[in-house]
Amino acid sequence: MAKMWAGRFKKETDQGVNDFNSSISFDARMYRHDIMGSIAHATMLGKTGILSQADVDVIREGLTSIQEDIESGALSFDPQAEDIHMFIEAELTSRIGDAGKRLHTARSRNDQVALDIRLYLRDEIDEIKALTVKLIRTLCTMAEEHTETIMPGYTHLQRAQPITFAQHLMAYAGMFLRDLGRLTDTKKRMNFSPLGSGALAGTTYPIDRNMTASLLGFTGPVMNTLDGVSDRDFCIELGSAISMVMMHLSRFSEEVILWCSWEFKFLELDDAFATGSSIMPQKKNPDVAELVRGKTGRVYGDLVTLLSMMKSLPLAYNKDMQEDKEAIFDAVDTVKLCLSTFEPMLKTATVLKDNMRAAAAKGFINATDCADYLTKKGVPFRDAYKITGTLVGICVDKGLTLETLPLSEYKALSHVFEEDVYQAIDLTTCAFSRRCTGGPAKEKVEEQIRWAYSQLDQLD
Repeated sequence: MAKMWAGRFKKETDQGVNDFNSSISFDARMYRHDIMGSIAHATMLGKTGILSQADVDVIREGLTSIQEDIESGALSFDPQAEDIHMFIEAELTSRIGDAGKRLHTARSRNDQVALDIRLYLRDEIDEIKALTVKLIRTLCTMAEEHTETIMPGYTHLQRAQPITFAQHLMAYAGMFLRDLGRLTDTKKRMNFSPLGSGALAGTTYPIDRNMTASLLGFTGPVMNTLDGVSDRDFCIELGSAISMVMMHLSRFSEEVILWCSWEFKFLELDDAFATGSSIMPQKKNPDVAELVRGKTGRVYGDLVTLLSMMKSLPLAYNKDMQEDKEAIFDAVDTVKLCLSTFEPMLKTATVLKDNMRAAAAKGFINATDCADYLTKKGVPFRDAYKITGTLVGICVDKGLTLETLPLSEYKALSHVFEEDVYQAIDLTTCAFSRRCTGGPAKEKVEEQIRWAYSQLDQLD
């Protein structure tokens, strides 16, 4: 395929350079957005009188037919094309002749590239948000079923205090809701059109950048043309937002992996979302969760690639910026794959409530409640803390729990203890007495679930 820019050059480009320079292998996915941008550009050129309406009509028809042929399989991408922009322009010109050559009037490939990736990522954000919303709804549905499922809460991976599985799930719902906010904010800042920036300094033609921005659903044009072609903040910001989604998925995956082990056995994955061993017939491996955890590092690498690519670039466009696409495309593809696989894995898992409750009964996770019992009866907290610590030591020595320790042992350390201490340190009491906002009490978790649903209802 002849280069659109070949007029200046006397020699053919080295084939190795062609291959090195080409981006068609990965930017072909933006064909719809390239065509969309070209139709808007042609429409504006017609409205401003830069092109005749006859040219605009034949350009629109030609571009529409190219999209139809790509999507039907009648037209394949040419691997020799430099990029998707040149491929579509060359194909258009071969179909409609001189009118196709006029399409690029008042436009540079620089602003075309910047436009297409914004259009593409804008759509991808909507898909990522939809998958995240689906996961949050699954978390809320599961939480509604487990508001009375007692489990140990952990700090330092040591049993700490009694909570409910519902509260644990809603902690992740809160994380993913924040991710939705970051994705929404990213799209909002991304939604400005670089089209009309030209190579860097705009154009002498009487174009209407507000018109093309409006036709393409943008808030408005990027106000500075240098910034329009050289900005990739939106790629980096999206890469960061996706990295946060992956971080939360990875943390959750780590817990799923632990909970599926025989040491915990809080969850049993559905057979459709687990794998076996080639040598050990008893194994049921949480590979989905492990892959999500592993792919998180890959997405972090994409973000670092984007940051490193942009860190020393002078204005305006530089070919380095071609490297933005593979990195951000990989991050987008990876988070979509992980979200769409993690959600059904979680949804179909069996929650082993009895094992959770049994684990909560060990580790003295009601010790704080024992100390609070004393404090509420007038004992200074530090004294109550010391007394309770001593009681735990006695239990450890005698192989007992606070629930099975005789009342006489309690009274030996403080006359304040009465029979009602056993009700105070009951695990259900401990969890459901924590009625502060955000706590594990049933009504407070139900409040969190209602709040999460209300946040989803407010999404644009």
